[in-house]
Amino acid sequence: MQHEIEHIIHTYSDYLLRVSYVYVKDEQLAEEIIQDVFLKFYQTQHQYREDASLKTYLVKMTINRCHDYLRSWKNKRFILLEKVQLIGKSHTVEKIYIEKQERMELTNVVLKLPVIYREVILLYYYEDYTTSDIAQLLEISHSTIKSRLQRARKELQKQLTAYDWEVLSHESI
Repeated sequence: MQHEIEHIIHTYSDYLLRVSYVYVKDEQLAEEIIQDVFLKFYQTQHQYREDASLKTYLVKMTINRCHDYLRSWKNKRFILLEKVQLIGKSHTVEKIYIEKQERMELTNVVLKLPVIYREVILLYYYEDYTTSDIAQLLEISHSTIKSRLQRARKELQKQLTAYDWEVLSHESI
């Protein structure tokens, strides 16, 4: 059993860390949440019924734990740090800098969205989940997911410059 848990942690920790970071915007806090998730899973693994994949189950636990934190008193006292490290493609120094700045701007705008919009944008565009998958994962109706995606896109459009939005809309939306 010990080896099985170690394998699960090794297999899913990086992915769950990214999911957690999307919600809490703090790397150290995201790591703490993931540790909590794995500890909780270890303690309650007998409750896992395999109705969904293990990855989906752990993502759901992570999202729930993030929501718990975001609703907590502790979260309301502290200002969360916004630091996203994105690595540009290696071309010229200028191009790397420009790409990094553009990605950081987009990432910062996405991270400023309310959680209900941020989670659907990130799960849909960054993690390539379908709207049906997101609906199942978040236990929300499919039409609600589609509405949230639409509202999130409108909010992004307001926040980004006209040029940035036009480029984004042709590439991924």
